[in-house]
Amino acid sequence: MNELREVPVWLWIFVAIILSVQAVCLFRDAQKRDKGKAAWFWGIWGLTGAPSPTICYLLFVMLPDRKKRGGR
Repeated sequence: MNELREVPVWLWIFVAIILSVQAVCLFRDAQKRDKGKAAWFWGIWGLTGAPSPTICYLLFVMLPDRKKRGGR
């Protein structure tokens, strides 16, 4: 339990900001791509850790959408 007390408050705030920004970006992009209820999944998963949700979103949502549209 002592390890938690040794972590500075500013670091906890920084982590919270990073996770919040990631979650909002994933949620908004999924909404823009018309993913329906899946947008909530991506947003909530974005709050749990970084960068795994973002990497998975890139691989499973953005790349297939790009291929469907004929992008690079």
